[in-house]
Amino acid sequence: MSRICELTGKGRQVGHNVSHANNKTKRVFLPNLQNVTLMSEALDRSFKFRVSTQGLRSVEHVGGLDNWLLKTSDSKLSESAVKVKRELVKKQAA
Repeated sequence: MSRICELTGKGRQVGHNVSHANNKTKRVFLPNLQNVTLMSEALDRSFKFRVSTQGLRSVEHVGGLDNWLLKTSDSKLSESAVKVKRELVKKQAA
């Protein structure tokens, strides 16, 4: 399972451990991912996502899952999130 947030696209970052003697060794910074169930008010369903804690705060700030999916581009979203977004768009069109 890849360490990528399904809603923000946030993934791992690469950097260095720097010792007191200024020796640099490669290291990886992983996002803080949580398994979360988010409720869609328009679809009246809940969906499970693997989301970073910062992404979860962003979703709450925007006003919920529906608003977040509608304003975010498909390139940042996972396949399952894009499916939910398509359902939302169909529901709004009807």
